[in-house]
Amino acid sequence: MANQLAEVRLPEGWAPDSWQARPAKQLATYPDAQALDSVLGQLAGLPPLVTSWEVNQLREEIAEAQAGRRFVLQGGDCAESFSECTSSIITNRLKVLLQMSLILVHGLEMPVVRVGRFAGQYAKPRSSDSETRDGITLPSYRGDIINSPEFTAESRIPDPQRLLRAHARSAMTMNFVRSLVDSGFADLHHPEYWDLSWVEHSPLADEFKRITNDVGSSLRFLETLSGRAVGSLKRVDFYTGHEALHLHYEQAMTRQVPRQWGWYDLSTHFPWIGMRTADLDGAHMEFFRGLRNPLGIKVGPAMTPQHLRDLLQQLNPDNEPGRITLIHRMGADKIADHLPALIETVQASNALVLWVCDPMHGNTESARSGFKTRQFTKIQSELEQAFDIHERMGSRLGGVHLELTGENVTECTGGARDLSDEDLSRAYKSNVDPRLNYEQALEMAMVITRHKRGIK
Repeated sequence: MANQLAEVRLPEGWAPDSWQARPAKQLATYPDAQALDSVLGQLAGLPPLVTSWEVNQLREEIAEAQAGRRFVLQGGDCAESFSECTSSIITNRLKVLLQMSLILVHGLEMPVVRVGRFAGQYAKPRSSDSETRDGITLPSYRGDIINSPEFTAESRIPDPQRLLRAHARSAMTMNFVRSLVDSGFADLHHPEYWDLSWVEHSPLADEFKRITNDVGSSLRFLETLSGRAVGSLKRVDFYTGHEALHLHYEQAMTRQVPRQWGWYDLSTHFPWIGMRTADLDGAHMEFFRGLRNPLGIKVGPAMTPQHLRDLLQQLNPDNEPGRITLIHRMGADKIADHLPALIETVQASNALVLWVCDPMHGNTESARSGFKTRQFTKIQSELEQAFDIHERMGSRLGGVHLELTGENVTECTGGARDLSDEDLSRAYKSNVDPRLNYEQALEMAMVITRHKRGIK
């Protein structure tokens, strides 16, 4: 893999700030340009949040997923908040991803690549630049990295100091996750470490315990045969990902690295670009084309085959393995009409991509109570349709991208406890999009393994 990377050419005419000559969408307007420049200068001197060798390792693992030898699980908050940078919330997020990945490893019989939507998911795209309540219009909340969700004029002013707070909280989150993983928290010999107390009596608890018992028995059998402990299963690799929306922040965190060529965005291992900012001549596409990171690209119903062809050529002209992940988010009622043409486009161009399904964003709706929500049945339907469409067309769905939390929230309806619209007000905590709670996330992992095994 290393020899192959050395053959890839540097992008012509690219620099970390070349995006500034392109039209930019979804960027906040700061009232004090000098204050923003001062903060960006400070950020550029701060240590990176991830390392280039971790980024390279993830790219190699995504290349293996493209070849059908791994499955990618990406999950976490729709938008992190500064107030939730606490040990308990971070631990619960980690527990959910560990439990889901154990179910997937057991059911799919292959390694799972874990990418958390945390340690940097502080910016969110918005449909409108402003929000109106009771006749009062203010700038939209764009995530804690930019402004505050409180509906006051002062709270909604973009504040560059929040960039430094976002970096600090991302660093604290990564440090805590790494400490947990390195201390044996992720040891497959002790999945009981991952239990969440509030779901002790979950309808799914017995099935998960059966899976952990099966894994434990298999480990003990393997260690008996070999005569030694399987030390590599005492820790797992975790990567971070976020939508690289705030280009000033991403530019400040983009670095050249000794003994490596090219430029790395070291704010995250896995940056992705959303549909709202995927214009071929736009600022975000220009920034992305020069990065050495593996790149995620959200594709929705509006994505045309020609746009996809041009996008792949612009971001991966050398067809490099492990570089491009296409994350489709169509909606349960649209995926059958729109996904096949995009799969055919990729097949016709022989492009190396990893297909991942995001069954969340295309299924957002408003409940009768006024809450933004998602129905579990529609999320499940889109995911199962995605597997079937890829298989029917000779393609492969190699991952899933979910918005979820380890907290006891009631934001998506349905699932193991059959949450209703009336339940939403009981524990709706998201400032932006609704998330699967722990039980719903665990059930979704079981849906994947059952579907792949042909179990209804």
